[in-house]
Amino acid sequence: MKKINAKSPLGIFLFVIIPLVIILVYSGIRLDLTKEKRYTLSESTVKVLESVKKPLTVDVYLEGDFPASFKQLQSETKFMLEEFRKINPKIDFKFIDPIKTKMSQDTLMAMGMQPSILPDVKDGKISQITLFPYAVIKHGNNGVSIPLVVQQAGIDADQQLTRSIEGLEYNLVSNIKNIASDKKKKIGILVNHDELSPDEFQGFVHLAMENYDAGPIIPKNQTELSLEDIPLLKQMSALVIAKPRKAFTDNEKVILDQYIMNGGKTLWMIDAVNAEMDTLTRAKKVMPFPVDLNMTDFFFNYGIRINPALVKDVKKFALLRLVTGEVSGNPQYTSLPWPYYPLGIAENNNPITKNINPVKFEFPTSIDTLGGRKNIKTKVLFESSERTLLKQVPNYVDLKEIASVDSLGQMEKPSTPKIFAVALEGKFNSAYASRIERKSYPGFKESSPENKMIVIADGDVGRNKVIKGKPLPLGVDLLTNEQFGNEQFLRNALDYLLDDSNLMELRNRNIEERLLDRHRITEEKTNWQWLNLLLPLVIIGLIGGLFFWLRKKKFG
Repeated sequence: MKKINAKSPLGIFLFVIIPLVIILVYSGIRLDLTKEKRYTLSESTVKVLESVKKPLTVDVYLEGDFPASFKQLQSETKFMLEEFRKINPKIDFKFIDPIKTKMSQDTLMAMGMQPSILPDVKDGKISQITLFPYAVIKHGNNGVSIPLVVQQAGIDADQQLTRSIEGLEYNLVSNIKNIASDKKKKIGILVNHDELSPDEFQGFVHLAMENYDAGPIIPKNQTELSLEDIPLLKQMSALVIAKPRKAFTDNEKVILDQYIMNGGKTLWMIDAVNAEMDTLTRAKKVMPFPVDLNMTDFFFNYGIRINPALVKDVKKFALLRLVTGEVSGNPQYTSLPWPYYPLGIAENNNPITKNINPVKFEFPTSIDTLGGRKNIKTKVLFESSERTLLKQVPNYVDLKEIASVDSLGQMEKPSTPKIFAVALEGKFNSAYASRIERKSYPGFKESSPENKMIVIADGDVGRNKVIKGKPLPLGVDLLTNEQFGNEQFLRNALDYLLDDSNLMELRNRNIEERLLDRHRITEEKTNWQWLNLLLPLVIIGLIGGLFFWLRKKKFG
């Protein structure tokens, strides 16, 4: 029998390629050849998975008969969880078909899952398929339901699927980190300056308590923050200041300054102008006025300034539903453009704002970034459109402005895009490093370690509506039947501030869409079917004919 030469093509195939394939299959090693490395887990993910010490299971309700697009999401989820299990065998998963297991919708909804109802066309008949694209993570006695599909308005089904896959790793690993953590980080909500009421802030508190311990910070002397409150502040990883309407004292500013210098994160929701929609609806006309919180120098130290002038965006705005008539004693409502409710639409690749619904601002002002602050990076989160008007106050705001949205009123002038929210990160320097006030604080620090801060020029961005004494979910507008992205924005803001694992960077992952041309598929479907059927037969025939010819030539 003739020996096979190891250097020949057949020898390389038999002695190199086949053994290599067998080794890769049985070793579980996979090569990620995608441009965006979509099948490679980040170092941050690996560290989180390795930190799981107790058994953790993931129940995925993506099993059964559903459209091909969800099959792709199922496949991506299964691959991701298989990779998780390879990193840490304590992590296990299973896929569940809620229809086959006869789980009632009430049971699934009680677990925090909302159904997705999709049309299904077969043989010319249209039916509906009900899906629950969720994963339930269980760790010990704790459990959490997480949606696997991105809920974002204004995108088609293909984009929704792509963005869901982009955020899959972050979605899963961030929730695994939170549920497996033995100790939750604490968030303090400052209560001393006529901030939002408990009912108006209930939506934010609920979202904060999903992953953190959140509670009020009430000064012990019942008047202002003092040195007595420092031990409590030191326990807080982050401090939230939501729509203060009473000025901060100089002593409080020193305490807040030193809280930041000691590594405390801060989320500011500031109204520089007093303007309330409830008052305007009743009176039809109000006169907003500036709110002096005595914080200008405080924020100036970080390179920002909040301006006391209302921003009107005549291009990107929410709708206001008003009574515009009456028929047989029944009021008739109409949704009209209201430029004092500009929308924050993500136009950059920031992980805080990526893939969320537009954020609704109510009578916001603007933020100037002054620059020139060493070691501080300023990132714009939201800004108005290029068609922006600026209204100086005090000045009247009238409901009649709806009739002429983009016309200039009294004391209004055209303006460039205005910033609504910024994120600051870096090493902050104390505003009191060279001032006498430093002596009033024991253990005074002149600079902070690496720190973060978010400033929003609108106190209402975190306020939920209250209807008949009952708080609504944050970002929900019942009158216009819209769901804004305020809740997700503030959830991402907290995660950004308190992210010590760099998981937020996973939200910046992009997957290039490589979609097929549906029109071309329809037009060329028959040709490609015949090609796929006949081409293999032609190739086999040619190879067989070639072997027959070579054999005849050699032995004939």
